[in-house]
Amino acid sequence: MALLEISGLSMAYAEKTLYEDAAFELQAGEHMGIVGQNGAGKSTLIKIITGQELPLSGKIEWQKGLKVGYLDQYAEIPEGMTLVDFLHTAYQDLYDKQDRITELYNEYAESLSDKLLERAGRMQEELDAAGFYDVDTKIERVISGLGLEAIGRTRALESMSGGQRAKVILAKLLLENDDVIILDEPTNYLDVAHIEWLEDFLQSFEGSAMIISHDFDFLDKVTNAIIDLSFGKITKFRGSFKKAMRQKDERAEQQLRQYEKQQGEIEKAQKFIAKNKARASTSKQAKSREKMLARMDRVDPPSEALQAKFNFPYVNSQSANALTVNELSVGYVTPVLEPVTFSMTSGQKVVFKGFNGAGKSTLIKSVLGVIPALGGEAEFSPSAVVNYFDQDLEWDNDQKTPLQEMQDRFPKLEPKALRTRLAAAGINAENAQKPLKQLSGGEQTKVKLAIMEMKPSNFLILDEPTNHLDEGTKNALRKAIDKFPGNVIIVSHETSFTKGLGDKELNVAALSYKEEAE
Repeated sequence: MALLEISGLSMAYAEKTLYEDAAFELQAGEHMGIVGQNGAGKSTLIKIITGQELPLSGKIEWQKGLKVGYLDQYAEIPEGMTLVDFLHTAYQDLYDKQDRITELYNEYAESLSDKLLERAGRMQEELDAAGFYDVDTKIERVISGLGLEAIGRTRALESMSGGQRAKVILAKLLLENDDVIILDEPTNYLDVAHIEWLEDFLQSFEGSAMIISHDFDFLDKVTNAIIDLSFGKITKFRGSFKKAMRQKDERAEQQLRQYEKQQGEIEKAQKFIAKNKARASTSKQAKSREKMLARMDRVDPPSEALQAKFNFPYVNSQSANALTVNELSVGYVTPVLEPVTFSMTSGQKVVFKGFNGAGKSTLIKSVLGVIPALGGEAEFSPSAVVNYFDQDLEWDNDQKTPLQEMQDRFPKLEPKALRTRLAAAGINAENAQKPLKQLSGGEQTKVKLAIMEMKPSNFLILDEPTNHLDEGTKNALRKAIDKFPGNVIIVSHETSFTKGLGDKELNVAALSYKEEAE
């Protein structure tokens, strides 16, 4: 029996059908990638599978007794809980068992019942078999693998950024060693070295996994099955991501050939009907052709989804020097980097490299003055006009629709112009009228990029802009950055995205202290 069986699944919002009468299975040992364009319904599928949302119809059946772990980045965390305490909760059942053993020994001291000793002995063997006394070693291995040292072991989770919390919650999920793990964009907020560690972890993970990711290199290394969500269907492919996409392309080509062949037959039949329907001698044949066309099972053409295009308007800079950073010391309480010195001339593009937690985002925010520097200075040229993309998907009011958000920011523009800009960024008319909180992470990112396009500038600063984006949208964004004639500072954990995009690189990791102060 499959670990998960889904059949007859249908889901839709307003006028948009996500999938209709879909079916697939998750087998033991399968590491299944979930792919599709932004808004195709990937995260909705996960919510249905985990019981957070109900479908319009369909059957979702898990094998009984399975332990299923889900990467919930919005999980409630007790106030004041530190990073290391939170990771220890992954073994809460073992700690409860240890407490019960202590209670049994205390009860034995009073009753001298051998049954209590036997029960305590059995539970002790269960602790040994579960590796209870290696818990601290396991936790330290994950802390090191995901780069959590930089956050601080005794740091309270409530004081962490969204990205830091996501990494800590991922670490706990990996420690729990469930039968099935469900991961939604696990590589967001991870740098290259920690993605490689996660790849190794998943490759050796003996359980089953379901993984949403737009990092296709990552998916290709950790999956052996793919489900593709597109145009109202869920299609399962065996093998790696690259093999799955080859099969998908072959099916699309075959479908196109069948569609074109059928269209030729239809056109030929229609011409015959038009020519012979009024003739007494051939009217029966014409009517027979009409009935044939009415009964024909029509082949749909391969569909094309709304493709994003970006263009960041440029205003001239009057200065040869765009940015000067001199002995800049950054951090919230104590420095997280050695003092930073660098400069940028007009038109230069710089890629910030370094592991997550090294201080890339903190450095950017200090350069911008979003957080005060602890020392030194950063000075833009007098003619610099900065346009900043913050990786956190946070809104002043997430009940607003994208169109309302745009109207509030640009009240002088007609709604038609704003809708056109949203559509160009890949936000269709339906999603333009949905509350922002109902949009996927990729769709919210597109809205943020569309807002950036409304502001002419000569200096783009982009902090992890590819998080949540599908491949087509990433390619469109890369082209827009590449052709932008002004300055660019970009942070991205996807080396394939930044390769060849910058004139120079700044390795922030080389400037980092060993650990951020707690």
